[in-house]
Amino acid sequence: MKVKELSAATGIPKPTLDCYLSARQVIPPADIAVKIAKVLNVTVEYLICGEDTKIIPKEYNCFKPFRSLLEDLSSLSDDSIEKLQIMIHALAENKK
Repeated sequence: MKVKELSAATGIPKPTLDCYLSARQVIPPADIAVKIAKVLNVTVEYLICGEDTKIIPKEYNCFKPFRSLLEDLSSLSDDSIEKLQIMIHALAENKK
């Protein structure tokens, strides 16, 4: 997304966003960070540190049994994920 588009979507003036993105690294207030995160469909934590340790938001209780599993999966290599994906698909097929 371009800064101009983000500005339009959040209502935050483009020069203000430019300040947040510039080498001066001005940190936006919490309410502005929340607006930006919502439009970008990321967490504020991701905006600040570039990673999100919460794989599944706590609001999604239907995923609660899988939360720790997904957090563990997020630490695996791409190769390991591919191998697990093949095994899971094979198990699912056998269940049918």
